[in-house]
Amino acid sequence: MKFIEALIAFVSIAGSSTAFQSPVAPSKAVSSRGRNTVVSGSALLAATLDGTAVNVPTGVKRKKTKQERLELASKGLQVHVIGLSIHHAQVEVREKLAIPEAEWNTQSNLICSTGQVEEAAILSTCNRFEIYFAASNAHEANARVMEYLAERSGLPVSVLRRNIFMLEGDDAVWHLMRVSGGLDSLVVGEGQILSQVRQCHLHSIEDDGCGGKVLSRLLNNAVAAGKRVRSETNISKGSVSISSAAVELSEAMCMQDLNLPFSEARLAVIGAGTMTRLLITHLASRGLERISIVNRSMARPKELQEQFPDVDIEIVLEDGLWDVVGRSDIVFTATSSPDYVIDKQLLEANNLNSGRAIMLVDIAVPRNIGPDCSELPAVTPYNVDDLKAVVAKNTAMRQREMIEAENLLLDEKNSFVGWRESLSAIPTINQLQERANMFRQEELKKCTRKLSQNDNFSDRELEAVERLSRGIVNKMLHGPMAHLRRAESVEKKQAALSELSSMFRLDDEDSGRGRRRRR
Repeated sequence: MKFIEALIAFVSIAGSSTAFQSPVAPSKAVSSRGRNTVVSGSALLAATLDGTAVNVPTGVKRKKTKQERLELASKGLQVHVIGLSIHHAQVEVREKLAIPEAEWNTQSNLICSTGQVEEAAILSTCNRFEIYFAASNAHEANARVMEYLAERSGLPVSVLRRNIFMLEGDDAVWHLMRVSGGLDSLVVGEGQILSQVRQCHLHSIEDDGCGGKVLSRLLNNAVAAGKRVRSETNISKGSVSISSAAVELSEAMCMQDLNLPFSEARLAVIGAGTMTRLLITHLASRGLERISIVNRSMARPKELQEQFPDVDIEIVLEDGLWDVVGRSDIVFTATSSPDYVIDKQLLEANNLNSGRAIMLVDIAVPRNIGPDCSELPAVTPYNVDDLKAVVAKNTAMRQREMIEAENLLLDEKNSFVGWRESLSAIPTINQLQERANMFRQEELKKCTRKLSQNDNFSDRELEAVERLSRGIVNKMLHGPMAHLRRAESVEKKQAALSELSSMFRLDDEDSGRGRRRRR
């Protein structure tokens, strides 16, 4: 009975107040840029984690802490990207802005150091240099990033503007999704960019990173999007470079031309330059165990031995060329020689026209293999034009896959945009919770003051009344807050926020405390 009496007393006292009237009067606070600004109590509470104003000397710009940037994520931060890529920027400009991966966080902190940019992450590769950043004031943030680019490159802004691109909002999000998916690469669907975006994300969430809540979420979504594109489409299938096409072609034609499985073919390559390195890279991905390299000197082949320790590389100087050709099934040529290295006359002179099948794959320009080799019945030569046909076919296939890839990326983009828009509800939710809790405490204080005068009530019973008051408030707020989070479109969410603010008079800062004023 005593507990029921306490409940009745609490409800009767609480019923005399107008629910959720504004309890906080406007307060003066000093912003991080040194300007005096009048803000509401709720806005002041959001400015710092403990609800206190941050006093900063006039004219001094303070870099926000990582925790403050997390708080700012709910204050309407917009995503931006400023950058340049191989598509529209001169190499002379790209190389002046390139940043080693080890310095990505250092430079991101430098960009954020003046306060205009809340979050920043840098992606710097051979083909692109991009700064992703989040800020509440687009004009000031863009000016800060341009200032940084000019300082780092030593180039005037007029030159930079001819080479850079600037995107914001949904366009910036969409750009990153396409980058991670490989749709913005020179070779559509290439996989290296995905690992680079992943590294950008990992650096952004490190202790010295400047990713914050918005950018770290965006980069994480972009990595997930890139993985989906490569696992759910065929956009990364098929060779689209000369070296990889040479491997694909020789593997596909091995049984037809040599009557031999590719895994059993004896392989050799003439030359030890960049194309040979790429060739061995692609062969190694197919389980290559042994290959012979013929070269004029030992230096480069030895470097390849060090780069590919799992491959048994036999090094042969050019004097042993014909011995290697004679015992190989597939010979790749990749030298810079202006003359033919292999032709019909040389094959006949070295008794290699006996009828044993051999495949010659020429990936050099100028050609290393004479076209007259095809006159020998057991020799099947291929040149760069044959390889280009493979590349063109696979590129066309990847272009068709781009439509499906973009649909997947659009899903991931909409997922991030929806999450970002949901942040706009956080201040209203917090304000509603604070308002409700303040009135709960006020009415509970009145109630417990009266109940405590009754010696029949124990501390345990008073604690039960306090738990009851919390439960009532939480259940009352559950519906409105769930409605806010459930709003699907931006328009519906804004309408819900407006309705809730009006319903609970969250924007009425002059209504005062306690009872509603009598008219």
